[in-house]
Amino acid sequence: MPTIVVDVMPKAELLDPQGKATTGALARLGHAKFENVRIGKRFEMQVAGEVTDAVLDEVRQVAADILSNAVIEDVVAISVDGVQVDVLVAEAR
Repeated sequence: MPTIVVDVMPKAELLDPQGKATTGALARLGHAKFENVRIGKRFEMQVAGEVTDAVLDEVRQVAADILSNAVIEDVVAISVDGVQVDVLVAEAR
């Protein structure tokens, strides 16, 4: 079964309180070289059958409509078995 991975991150222009807290914790623990940590979400979905263009379009739509909040997050990557594919929904291209 192919595995599709969708990565979602907070929009770059927005504050990431969880990432900021992690950055501070790393510094307090002696790892000050790591700055501006941002924390996102990763979704792994297995697909029964072949991953066709139609399946990829559906994944893009699900990522945009369900897996991410378009107001505060961006879908930054979609990959199939480790191979990155275009994130844009077909009609938006």
